[in-house]
Amino acid sequence: MSDPRTSPSIFTRGAVDLSALRGPSTNAPAARPAAGAATPPGGAAGGVPGGAGTGPRAGGVAVVDVTEATFQSEVLERSMTTPVVIDFWAAWCEPCKQLSPVLERLAAEGGGAWVLAKIDVDANPRIAQMFRVQGIPMVYAVVGGQPLDAFSGVVPEAQLRQWIGAVLKAGGVATEEPEDPRLTEADDALMSGDLEAAERAYRKILAEAPADAAAEAGLAQVGLARRVAGVDPGQVLAAAAANPDDVPAQLLAADVEVLSGQAEQAYARLVGVVRRTAGDEREQVRQHLVSLFTVAGPDDPAVAAARRALASALF
Repeated sequence: MSDPRTSPSIFTRGAVDLSALRGPSTNAPAARPAAGAATPPGGAAGGVPGGAGTGPRAGGVAVVDVTEATFQSEVLERSMTTPVVIDFWAAWCEPCKQLSPVLERLAAEGGGAWVLAKIDVDANPRIAQMFRVQGIPMVYAVVGGQPLDAFSGVVPEAQLRQWIGAVLKAGGVATEEPEDPRLTEADDALMSGDLEAAERAYRKILAEAPADAAAEAGLAQVGLARRVAGVDPGQVLAAAAANPDDVPAQLLAADVEVLSGQAEQAYARLVGVVRRTAGDEREQVRQHLVSLFTVAGPDDPAVAAARRALASALF
């Protein structure tokens, strides 16, 4: 796990851009206590205090459920004064059920030194999309309105405490990079659902800078959004399960999984289809999978693993 004090370059403009999630400025509310909670004594600001919690959100003053409507105040504005740790989760995610209670307990022990913001990826897919969430649990630290560091999967509590301690020590060192107005315009169009305007904006950037990773990822997201527009995720996945040899059904199911934060499952699905097909069908699946890789970006560890699996399936 990287130290946010030495690895701020992890988060480039092409990796995570939160400009489209910003709204009119408001005063960030104080972290609300969990139901029946009392403020614990002696919360240290420079690390994660010891002690045991009595269960999820027990004794905590710094756990908030965040939606797209509250993201501006609960995460971006609050992070200007207090580090915010985002827990991307979903009800169906079994590893989340292991990690989330630990995060909630540590937040309760922290006494307000940092805030845990819980975001359900199923209920808030746009936020997950902006953070390029490819699998859950996914945890981000946000300081000064910008992502500072992140990790995915379940980690031991001792390692988690070290990571949170490093985030707290980093404090307000994150600085906001100058925003590219062209990308901001394109991202805003994508977030508002104007896919044609977003496509035009991304293509204009790529005409001037063909290797712009952020624009490539944005254009791939436009294609993904078009393919899943109006579909019922449950029906799509059920149809794919019932028809494993139906290539269009498998492609659409992979799209749904990526938008649901199950990118690794989507990649594995399509690698399996590549193994079972040949000729034009195989090439269609390969190209579709590569487009999903573009959404995540070349530095995503899941993409690297899936590329190796794809190469093995092809050759």
